[in-house]
Amino acid sequence: MLSSTGSSLLWRSRTPPPPPPPRSLAYLKALSFPFSSRLGFMNKTTISPVSCLAEISSDINPGWSEFAQNVSGEWDGFGADFSRQGDPLELPESVVPEAYREWEVKVFDWQTQCPTLAQPIAHTFLYKSIKLLPTVGCEADAATRYSIDQRCIGGNKLSALAFSYSVTGSYVAVWPLGNNQLELEHCLINPNDKESRVRIFQLVHLPETTTMLLQSVKVFCEQWEGPFRDGDQLGGCAIRSSAFASTPTTAASVVTGSWRVLLASTTFDSGCIQQVNGDKVVEIVREEKDLLLLPQQLWCSLQETKDGERVFSVGWLFEPRHAITSSCVFSIDSKLKEVTMGRETALSDDFYAAL
Repeated sequence: MLSSTGSSLLWRSRTPPPPPPPRSLAYLKALSFPFSSRLGFMNKTTISPVSCLAEISSDINPGWSEFAQNVSGEWDGFGADFSRQGDPLELPESVVPEAYREWEVKVFDWQTQCPTLAQPIAHTFLYKSIKLLPTVGCEADAATRYSIDQRCIGGNKLSALAFSYSVTGSYVAVWPLGNNQLELEHCLINPNDKESRVRIFQLVHLPETTTMLLQSVKVFCEQWEGPFRDGDQLGGCAIRSSAFASTPTTAASVVTGSWRVLLASTTFDSGCIQQVNGDKVVEIVREEKDLLLLPQQLWCSLQETKDGERVFSVGWLFEPRHAITSSCVFSIDSKLKEVTMGRETALSDDFYAAL
């Protein structure tokens, strides 16, 4: 349950395809914008409304080239929507194959693609989040794009309200959606496997008379399938991840308790594109009442500080007793103050017994 809180996620493996070729800075430099589109899709491409123009300077952001190398490529997987209580939401009946409806099979997951390109020289970032229509069995040749959500930052292009990144390829973006809504996108790269990541979106409502509210959560579990190809090759049954929305949620016992955090952060007094920096060590206590537990060792939370600040956080327990997290801190007047990214290690009960 949520007292004022957040999210989590998972995948299964199928027969793995041949290992993708290694990424290099050379192939990234050879690519250019804009995305092409050679595959048909049902819904019109949408570009989220955004509000700030930004230019990334290599002098101010020295880690951008390394970030670009680690974030760029074809990221394929599955995505699902969850309510603010953490319940998976079924796909619209109109997109579910008739065979599933006849068998009364509930479908919660979209197969997804996310071709992503960050330019190390032009200092731009762009991706397309693509949903494919569900199919019965392995019908890769029949796969059809249902929708495309294209987003970009940098150069003279419209950008997010704020964008924070780490050299690992992880990032946090704040996207304004209109109608007093923000979408907080947290992308976390597995520290043990740079070809595995999750993206967690927190949809936030900004009421005029009350504080910021969490409305829903979207989760994408993705694997790096090779260099950027603009999504022209459908993953089909060869992709290395699988549906996760209806799998068991994360056990509270494995993420609550005392943790030591190595924290990097950035503030947004000036400029909307910032690299997180620093290695501050803090200790925290995570309580179950503050968690929205999701599948695949993921969670998110929404907390309010004594000063009235709202902290929207997500986390991924990528191995027992070790987690990665990110947070957006908003002031009492709903302005973004800080973004943090952390590497966490659980503290044993013996540690406190010895104090």
